[in-house]
Amino acid sequence: MCGIAGFVGFDGRRPDAAMLRQMIRAIAHRGPDAAETFHDDHVGLAHARLSIIDHSGGGQPMSNENGSLWVTFNGEIFNFVELRTELTGLGHKFVSQSDTEVILHAYREWGESCVRHFNGQWAFAVWDARERTLFLSRDRLGVRPLFYTWVNGQFVFASEVKSLLVHPNVRREIDPLALEQLFTLWTTVPPRTIFRDIFELPPAHNLTVHEGQAVTQRYWHLDYVPDDPPLSDEDYADQLLELLVDATRLRLRADVPVGAYLSGGLDSSLTTALIRKFTDAPLRTFSVTFDDTEFDESRFQQDVVSRLNTDHQSIRCTSDDIGRVFPDVVRHAEKPMLRTAPAPLFLLSQLVREQGYKVVVTGEGADEMLGGYDIFKDAKVRRFWGRQLDSKFRPLLLNKLYPYLPNLQAQSPAYRQAFFNVRPQDLGSPFFSHLPRWELTSKLKQFFTPELKAEIGDYNVYEELLAKLPFEYSRWPAFCQAQYLETTLLLPGYILASQGDRVAMAHSVEGRFPFLDYRVAEFAARLPTRLKMHGLNEKHLLKKVARDFVPESVLNRSKQPYRAPDAKSFVKAESPRESLDYVTDLLSIDRIVDTGLFSAGAVEWLVKKLRGGQITGIKDNMALVGILSTQLLVDQFIDPQPQSSPVGQRITERVST
Repeated sequence: MCGIAGFVGFDGRRPDAAMLRQMIRAIAHRGPDAAETFHDDHVGLAHARLSIIDHSGGGQPMSNENGSLWVTFNGEIFNFVELRTELTGLGHKFVSQSDTEVILHAYREWGESCVRHFNGQWAFAVWDARERTLFLSRDRLGVRPLFYTWVNGQFVFASEVKSLLVHPNVRREIDPLALEQLFTLWTTVPPRTIFRDIFELPPAHNLTVHEGQAVTQRYWHLDYVPDDPPLSDEDYADQLLELLVDATRLRLRADVPVGAYLSGGLDSSLTTALIRKFTDAPLRTFSVTFDDTEFDESRFQQDVVSRLNTDHQSIRCTSDDIGRVFPDVVRHAEKPMLRTAPAPLFLLSQLVREQGYKVVVTGEGADEMLGGYDIFKDAKVRRFWGRQLDSKFRPLLLNKLYPYLPNLQAQSPAYRQAFFNVRPQDLGSPFFSHLPRWELTSKLKQFFTPELKAEIGDYNVYEELLAKLPFEYSRWPAFCQAQYLETTLLLPGYILASQGDRVAMAHSVEGRFPFLDYRVAEFAARLPTRLKMHGLNEKHLLKKVARDFVPESVLNRSKQPYRAPDAKSFVKAESPRESLDYVTDLLSIDRIVDTGLFSAGAVEWLVKKLRGGQITGIKDNMALVGILSTQLLVDQFIDPQPQSSPVGQRITERVST
């Protein structure tokens, strides 16, 4: 895993080699083992290397034998061994054992369709010197990031935005429409990012730059059409196990030791068990524990460690720890966030690196692929209720899902219908499954200033999402529509980004995800929905597969989403006079007014409420974290220069006075 950066110009100016070196230094944490650059009269490519495969022969940027092709690559092509054999049979000659060289030969053999042959996680750029064409690609499910912008006729790209911001002419402004997206969906929708005029290449997309023009094309997508006729449950279970074993085996390919994250849930427990049973690899496991029993899963972690006899180490995380590292987390995530959950994973990757490990296998993706989230269960109950809206008994099923919301259960039927979006006008929405989450999050926008709301204007997030839905969407079962939304929005935009790549690579640690092998994803998409959720039993088929591998305590435990202490990490009711200096500063009336994004009065009220120890719910927690992380982002990244928006002008006024 590495960091990449570069640019190609069409204005006749020779690339700036010094700036290229500065760009790659800005993301040196992604690859501390080496940093190299290449440039000719048209292009500059840079690479920061985290050496995992072929230490001696995998240096980058790498060229083919005659220098007509150059590549800078972040990620892993896990099936590179098989591809090298295939390409050798087609007459290609290799001089290294690296997966990077396979990309070059695959591109020469198959052109832009080479990515269809790859099983991996990647973001790379290939410069074709003969055609004067830059080809960029991002992996199918968005594990690895890739950003770009245009500056004075130059196309500039990098693994992280902070590398692009090295360029003196790249604007440092907040995009108001991106804030509208994030404070609804928890993430921005590619190609938009939180930074105005800086874009993200969407997952499963290629981008070709030639003669000053950029063309983006999707090369892969999931289709949730069930097998017809379906297989037997036993055949499905056998196929899923076979796929997971092979996906895990491929993700152990490395010339360095590979560890594993162990959360105590089913997914990471199963991947750990598969490593122990089907490989000879020694295994170190790592986990996060919490002082607060509401979040702690250490009992289940220890059950797995005892069952599998792994060499285990954990880090204990407190709310104070979260408050301490949160500015660093935001700096690496490069976007606001509504939860603190990335912070403990930031600390966990630090532990992994301190123990001498660069690679970990994790269980991300199982919930999206195989039906594990409460949001799927919630939507199923709400649709069942919606078919008989006057029923007094059907909504009682929600008590089983949300026993920790007693105030909600006591509300009137009309209130509950509105809260859970089970009104007639909601039942036909293509976003029915996600409406309660998105509508709750949207309430945070009451903190936006009138100026910010005016800039957002009549922009509608749902209308943009509707335009992006695939043609096949309406043909899919409702359960699969929910899966699609979760897989294309929250998974790449938050789970694999803020909780994944960005906090792991902050400490030069590469995550690998067997459940996100594209073969597993395609297989899961075709499964009958009853094998994903049987009644209200989530991940039914996966539990069937896991029964022989994980402890009963893990297999039968109630689903617990990964969470961490939120607002109390920053504002403590028990010690209202004690708070972190940066929190006091950034949430002060003056700083809120100067930033111009949030209402100072509303923020002041929220902080007083939290410090007063009043009962707070999900909305207050998300509001505090969202506002604070946005303030941190502005403080760390936004330019004190005249800007084109009223929001930017407020920031400029603060600096000038």
